[in-house]
Amino acid sequence: MNTAELDWFKSSYSSAQGDDCVEVAVTEQAVHVRDSKDVTRPSFAVDRDGWAHFVAFVAET
Repeated sequence: MNTAELDWFKSSYSSAQGDDCVEVAVTEQAVHVRDSKDVTRPSFAVDRDGWAHFVAFVAET
Protein backbone atom coordinates (compact mmCIF):
# COMPACT_ATOMS: atom_id res chain seq x y z
CA MET A 1 0.00 0.00 0.00
CA ASN A 2 1.19 3.48 -0.85
CA THR A 3 1.37 5.29 2.48
CA ALA A 4 0.91 8.67 0.78
CA GLU A 5 -2.70 7.63 0.13
CA LEU A 6 -3.46 6.97 3.81
CA ASP A 7 -5.47 9.28 6.05
CA TRP A 8 -2.86 10.24 8.68
CA PHE A 9 -3.75 11.88 11.99
CA LYS A 10 -1.90 13.06 15.09
CA SER A 11 -2.67 12.32 18.68
CA SER A 12 -4.98 14.73 20.48
CA TYR A 13 -2.08 15.07 22.95
CA SER A 14 0.15 16.58 20.26
CA SER A 15 1.21 20.15 20.90
CA ALA A 16 0.25 22.95 18.54
CA GLN A 17 3.85 23.01 17.29
CA GLY A 18 3.67 19.31 16.40
CA ASP A 19 6.92 18.59 18.25
CA ASP A 20 7.93 15.03 19.08
CA CYS A 21 4.79 13.38 17.87
CA VAL A 22 3.79 10.46 15.75
CA GLU A 23 1.02 10.15 13.22
CA VAL A 24 -1.05 7.05 12.64
CA ALA A 25 -3.20 5.80 9.80
CA VAL A 26 -5.59 2.90 10.29
CA THR A 27 -6.49 0.39 7.59
CA GLU A 28 -8.37 -2.89 7.76
CA GLN A 29 -5.10 -4.82 7.91
CA ALA A 30 -2.81 -2.63 9.99
CA VAL A 31 -2.02 0.54 11.89
CA HIS A 32 0.72 2.56 10.19
CA VAL A 33 2.95 4.81 12.28
CA ARG A 34 5.31 7.61 11.18
CA ASP A 35 7.31 10.51 12.59
CA SER A 36 5.30 13.73 12.22
CA LYS A 37 8.49 15.83 12.05
CA ASP A 38 9.76 14.02 8.94
CA VAL A 39 6.99 12.34 7.00
CA THR A 40 9.41 11.45 4.19
CA ARG A 41 11.07 8.83 6.41
CA PRO A 42 9.72 5.30 6.16
CA SER A 43 6.75 4.43 8.31
CA PHE A 44 6.14 1.08 9.95
CA ALA A 45 3.00 -0.94 10.40
CA VAL A 46 1.69 -3.32 13.03
CA ASP A 47 -1.37 -5.51 12.85
CA ARG A 48 -4.46 -4.18 14.57
CA ASP A 49 -4.25 -6.69 17.44
CA GLY A 50 -0.64 -5.70 18.09
CA TRP A 51 -1.63 -2.04 18.16
CA ALA A 52 -4.50 -2.75 20.58
CA HIS A 53 -2.09 -4.54 22.94
CA PHE A 54 0.38 -1.66 22.73
CA VAL A 55 -2.31 0.95 23.50
CA ALA A 56 -3.64 -1.12 26.41
CA PHE A 57 -0.10 -1.44 27.82
CA VAL A 58 0.54 2.30 27.55
CA ALA A 59 -2.80 3.10 29.20
CA GLU A 60 -1.78 1.00 32.21
CA THR A 61 1.45 2.89 32.79
